[in-house]
Amino acid sequence: MGQFAERVYTDPVHIRRLESLVQELPTNGHVVLLLKDGSIYDGVVCERPNVQLFRDGDENEGINGVVRLERPDVPDWSCYVWLGDIRRVEHLDSTMGSES
Repeated sequence: MGQFAERVYTDPVHIRRLESLVQELPTNGHVVLLLKDGSIYDGVVCERPNVQLFRDGDENEGINGVVRLERPDVPDWSCYVWLGDIRRVEHLDSTMGSES
């Protein structure tokens, strides 16, 4: 993903929300991500994401993160979703607390 993000967050409330999302996205968890723009992604979390320091288009530094999803039933499919774009996470399995 590099060091650039379309949106970065500096407000402590937004950063805590991003950190909370990280906890909701365990490795191998099957999730549906509902995005702020209305998009929906259904997939398996490849690896628990991290919040990181990025720069936006105006060179402002702030926090965001990326989660990568895959679909075992569609081997060539994967996508990256910015944590800041996620409105809600729905869990389709019980991997919470049993990360492996």
